[in-house]
Parts: sequence; C-alpha cells; structure tokens
Amino acid sequence: MRKYFVLFVSVSILLLLGACSNASSASGDGHNMILAHNHPTDHPVHKSLEKFKEEVEKRSDGEMTMTLYANGQLGDEREVIELTQTGAVDVTKVSAGALESFRPEYSIFGLPYLFEDTDEFKEKMSDPEITDVIYNSSEDIGFVGLTYFDAGSRSLYTRDRVVEDTEDMSGLKVRVQPSATSVAMIDALGGTPTPMAYGEVYTSLQSGIIDAAENNLTSLVSSKHGEVADHWMYTEHAIVPDMLIMNKHRLTEAQRQIIRESADAANAFHEVVWNDATEAAAEEAQNEMGVEFHEVDKSSFIESVQPLHDEMKADETMGPIYELFKGGDSDEES
Repeated sequence: MRKYFVLFVSVSILLLLGACSNASSASGDGHNMILAHNHPTDHPVHKSLEKFKEEVEKRSDGEMTMTLYANGQLGDEREVIELTQTGAVDVTKVSAGALESFRPEYSIFGLPYLFEDTDEFKEKMSDPEITDVIYNSSEDIGFVGLTYFDAGSRSLYTRDRVVEDTEDMSGLKVRVQPSATSVAMIDALGGTPTPMAYGEVYTSLQSGIIDAAENNLTSLVSSKHGEVADHWMYTEHAIVPDMLIMNKHRLTEAQRQIIRESADAANAFHEVVWNDATEAAAEEAQNEMGVEFHEVDKSSFIESVQPLHDEMKADETMGPIYELFKGGDSDEES
C-alpha cells in the first residue's frame, strides 16, 4: 500500500509539473521535461542520460530543460512506460524486454541468438530502415522510440552450479524478465523460467528462491549480484538493448529534432562509457567478488532455441520484423 501511495503522490506532482511545463512552453518561455529510469546514478546508462540532458539544454539554448529521476523513483519500468504514454513523464529509458507487452515488435530482441555478435547487432541498430519500424510501432499508443543504448550481451550466472551445455540447465530456476519471449527462451534451453522484477534478484539468489539469473556483466557489480553468484557462463544468448522512448504529443517539430539529435549524441557517448564499465565490472567481479568466469560451447544452446526462430518467422506480425534483422540469412542457423 505504501508503494502505491508513494506512486500516487509522485504522479500527482508530475501532473502538476507537466501542466506548468505546458503552460510555459505555450507562452514561449521554454519546456521542462521529465526523464525517468530505474538505474542507480553511478550506472553508465545514467551517465549517458546526463549527456542527453546536457545536449538537449545546449542545443535548445536553454529553452528546454530536463529533470532526471533515477533509481526507479517514479515506479518500475512498466509504470514509467505508462506514465510516458499519458505525458506525465516525457522521456524514459527502459529495457526492450519491458516494451514487449506494449508492442510485439520489441519481442524481436528477446529472441536468443538473433545476432551472431555485437558487431552485427550494432550494424543492424544503425540502419534506419530497421530501427524506424521498431521505434514508430508504438506511435498509436502514445510513445515513440528515440534511440537505443547498448546493454551488452546477456549471459547466465548461477549461485553454485557450472553450466556447460543445455543438459546442465535441467531443473535450474532462472530469473527472467517478465516477458513471454524471455520465458520461452529459458524453457527452450532446458531451465525453469522464473519471471521476477529486477530489484528482487539479489535476495532471491541469496535465499535460493532462484538458482540463476541472466543479464549483462555490469549487473554483477552495479546490483552486487556477484556477492551471491559464484559462476558466470559466457552463454551470450541474447542482446537486449535499453530503449529511450518519448511521449509523442508534447513537443513541437523543432523541439523533436533537438531531442533526436541529442539522443544520437548520447548514443555515441554511451558506447565509450559502456565499454569502460563492462571491462571494469568483469575485473571487479572476478578479483573482488570471487566470481568464476567460464567459456561454454554454445552449439547445444543455439540448436535448442532454433524452434523459437522458426516460430517467429512464421508469425504474421513478427515474421516481417525477423526478416528485417536476418535478411538473406534468415534460413541459416542463428
């Protein structure tokens, strides 16, 4: 009840701020924007969002300002997406997995082994003919995509079990994002998917409610999961980006152009801070937290998820999206 009371108060304040913001914008005095996300302030994504704020304010000569709410202050990812739909929040950063329940097009990123490596991922995400289809798919429900932030390859980490192939996944309770694609992925890999909010992972690993989780390397350090997970396996089964989305109604076209240019600048900045953070996280997890890192033979993992590729290719909605990403290689093993 306390959570919902705090959320109610937050939304009420945001609506008041939004009304004031609209009034000042209409009078030509500017536009204060609200940006919410769920990462701590020392996370590389937060630093990239600070760069986004800086670029917006600089490119608009101070006409547009931005207030950042980090650490899930305004709610979890689903809640801030809904606030962005209504316009109570102008911009938010959420995982592509969280957007899947709003628009099916985003489920493409939850498909395991969609990309051969991060180079192919970045190549596809730099192609407007692909990304515009994804970003604009949600326009009819109140928000559009601006850009993506690299969130690294997702791999498996466990409390105490070394996983070498899919046979070792049997009976393994793995936390997944609350998305149908993530559930199907772990099921196909032979594990037991356990949908759970990210904030519950540490205590669930610690207590044994779950045996494992899957995420990027920074999660071991930024959320201290390395304190309760002994093994990291380089399964690199998915690349699920973070997405920067914006309410579609609130700005003029000139302001939107500033936002788009600022988002591109933040994306370029993020490439540098993300790579640095990933290297630092791997070093800290191994040397200070004692996490053991393991290379794995991915062949059994890739083979086990091939039916998910076939199912998506055959889907009326997702088939064309799959072809955008796979192109002429869609019939090859992914």
